[in-house]
Amino acid sequence: MRLVLNEPVERRDRPYARRWWALLVLCLSLLIIVMANTALTVAAPDMTRDLGLSSADLQWVIDGYTVPYAALMLLLGAIGDKYSRRGALGLGLVVFGGGAVFGYFADSSTTVIAARAVMGVGAALIMPATLSLLAATFPRAERAKAITLWTATAGLAIAAGPVVAGALLKDHGWSSTFLINVPIAAVALVAAFVLVPPSKAAHHERIDYVGGLLSVVWIGSLVYMIIEGPHFGWGAKAVTAAVVAGVGLVAFVLWELRHPRPVLDVRRFAHRRFAGSNLAVALFFLAVFGAFYYLTQHLQFVLGYDALQTGLRMLPLAGAVFVGSALTGWLTPRIGMKPTVTAGMVGGTAALALLTQVDGSSSYGDFVAPLIVLGLAIGLALSPCTDAIMGAFPESELGVGGAVNDTSLELGGSLGIAILGSLLSTSYSDHLSDATAGSKLPASALSTAQDSVGAGYQVAQGIGDRARQLAEQAAHTSDAQQAAQLKAQAGQLAEGARQMTDAVGSSFSDAVAHTSLVGAVILAVGTVLVALLLPRGQAAVTQEPEEAKELVGSGTR
Repeated sequence: MRLVLNEPVERRDRPYARRWWALLVLCLSLLIIVMANTALTVAAPDMTRDLGLSSADLQWVIDGYTVPYAALMLLLGAIGDKYSRRGALGLGLVVFGGGAVFGYFADSSTTVIAARAVMGVGAALIMPATLSLLAATFPRAERAKAITLWTATAGLAIAAGPVVAGALLKDHGWSSTFLINVPIAAVALVAAFVLVPPSKAAHHERIDYVGGLLSVVWIGSLVYMIIEGPHFGWGAKAVTAAVVAGVGLVAFVLWELRHPRPVLDVRRFAHRRFAGSNLAVALFFLAVFGAFYYLTQHLQFVLGYDALQTGLRMLPLAGAVFVGSALTGWLTPRIGMKPTVTAGMVGGTAALALLTQVDGSSSYGDFVAPLIVLGLAIGLALSPCTDAIMGAFPESELGVGGAVNDTSLELGGSLGIAILGSLLSTSYSDHLSDATAGSKLPASALSTAQDSVGAGYQVAQGIGDRARQLAEQAAHTSDAQQAAQLKAQAGQLAEGARQMTDAVGSSFSDAVAHTSLVGAVILAVGTVLVALLLPRGQAAVTQEPEEAKELVGSGTR
């Protein structure tokens, strides 16, 4: 037996015997893509202090990964279909691992952002390749189960990133969190050539590079606008990006409608199952990424957990994703895709609704139920949607199918962080202003505290430090009258620090509740839309429904 698999999966007359081992490799590849973002959330405070990052710098450290990742997936998925899906996976792992090593040695905001962008390019190669290789390797009867495990891996990665990063941060600097990805990428790269059979489209015409480049322009501009506008204001950059995204989208749709071999047949979005599945994926990750963004902050800043403790407390979410995935594997073949996905989205809405009860006195116990419900909801809803999206594409376009699913996911996540993150910031600022009304806090200090919950606690700590300095001066002053004055000032400042700490915590908790309410409303409206879009009947689990057959037929070249 050869060490490197060379026989394409398309030439085999029976299912590949080691396909479940191949799935493990694909799941490992997915794991590092998701962990790259979730690990960064707990490393961000140390990185900010060490590099002196501004809020804008930190935002682009996070989102420098997102823009190339979202923008390039469709084009790179098509290239993988034509030339080699396993080759795209391998190249992506090399690029991703190289970017991670670059990030480890980075010593400025510019180099960290550049490293994250390189990792985003690698992720854009890896993500669609994992789904296309999964779909090509597994027979249709087993594909839904394989996609369920693939989805569950994403849920595990959401919690695994903070846990592993937190463990590293106890004894190492923030740069060590970049190295989490390197050994996994190396193992996945070797295993890909040993366990994953090569695959490419049996019949694939010339790539529609114009359509692919238009997709890069409009998706990249849209993600840039989503990041820039809510966080930094609707200035010239955000408005220009919005115009470019709008014009690029129109040009892309018109070009694809007229091209005989489009990179993406946009007519697919006229089919209810396909459109509803993409909408469900986008809305779900809007809720999940947005909630994860502010829950990790609440656990770290308000409840005072360190990075490792925060990661461990997110584990109920990961466990619930696995349970939800097992449930969807049992429910979907019996009751159909529509009830299962709708139930998952109702569960996600309920999880956000539970978070509206958060206040300044809330403990970690108040977050356990929402995390479990949200995890169950992810497991229920996402696997059937991903299976439906992949089932809508013929064999020659599996990479494009994976890219469409992943682009919906990434756009939803970007919107979640942008919309809910911006709302959280505004709500926190307003609540803090109300909570400190009538205090003698200088306007400059209040403005600094309103920037973020971390900045708020730093202001409170600064006031407390000043109180301790005055108390020490009083203890060493021989003049009784001056000592009494210093003690009085120290007491006032200490009380002010305590009040400021309480105000910051309660204001952020109120902002979490308010933001969760808006998120619940968005997801509730989306649930109704998805329920109206998705057709009745069984999802394509053991055989393709009529609609999926039509879609495959319409996409055949």
